[in-house]
Order: sequence, then structure tokens, then C-alpha cells
Amino acid sequence: MDLEELIHNCKKGERQAQAELYRRYSTVLFGMCLKYSKNKAEAEDNLHDSFMTIFDKIDQFEFKGSFEGWIKRITVNTVLQKYRKDQFLNVVTDTIEDSHEVETEGTDISLSTLLQHIQELPNKYRLTFNLYVLDGFSHKEISEMLGTSTGTSKSNLARAKSILREKIEKTKINIA
Repeated sequence: MDLEELIHNCKKGERQAQAELYRRYSTVLFGMCLKYSKNKAEAEDNLHDSFMTIFDKIDQFEFKGSFEGWIKRITVNTVLQKYRKDQFLNVVTDTIEDSHEVETEGTDISLSTLLQHIQELPNKYRLTFNLYVLDGFSHKEISEMLGTSTGTSKSNLARAKSILREKIEKTKINIA
């Protein structure tokens, strides 16, 4: 079944089509959920909530643009909405203006270790870091998504990078 037919069948509420859509996209969306979540269980919950939203709003998809992009956007918004609702995104008061890059070259740090370090970040820092560094959103877009100011977004990113830098340094020390 091609994608267009699959989407039409999902719009009709056909369970087999929904299951097929889930099979096709769950791995990609789970990866997204994992990077925005604290752990695997939370990522699984976020994936479930995202698919519920996708199936609820699939009538709104008008075959303009990429379907995968559309469901990825829904997934990010679903996860962020959960954190906003749970008030995990309180405004930080510290202002860190300098923006250092997190350097991993020459550290021999594994991708799974880096992901673990990112998942250990406080919610406001983890979400800002992922949106800016991994997904390429601007500080203005992030501030709109998270309901904060652009200054807070910049501060949260700088703090996230600082924390990651410290964790990577500790990992390097433990490896040596």
C-alpha cells in the first residue's frame, strides 16, 4: 500500500492502516522522543501520545509538503506541550551570554554515552539543546514553542552546553 492510500485509510479510521502507519514511522519518531525525554519509558509514553495526536489530527494533513515532516512536527509539539502542561519549563534567572560549543572530537565518547548525558540534563536545558543543536530551530522559534523569551532560550542553551562539557570531561577522566 502506498503512503497516500495509507493516509486515506487512516483518515477513515481503519485500524490496519493505523497499525501499518505505526510500523512505518514508530522507529523514527521514537528516536525523536528519546532525545527529548529523560529515559526510555518516558520516550515510549511520548511516542504513544504523539501517535494518538497524529491519528486524531490526520484529517488535517492535506498532502502539501512532507508527511514525515508533518508527523515529526506533531511529535515535537506533543512532547513540548506535555512539558509545558507539567510546568517543567520554568524561566531561569541566570543569564549566560557566552556560547561555547560542546566539543567531542578526540574524546572517544560513544553516541550512547552522549545521548545519556543529554537525557540527564534538566528538562528546560535538554529541550532547548535538542531544539537548537539537533533540530536546527532558532532561539526565536524555540522561545515561541516553549513559551519563554529568546534570552531564556540562549541562557538555557549555554547552560546545557556547560553541563554537557563538564559531563564529557568527567567521562574522559574515567576513560583514562
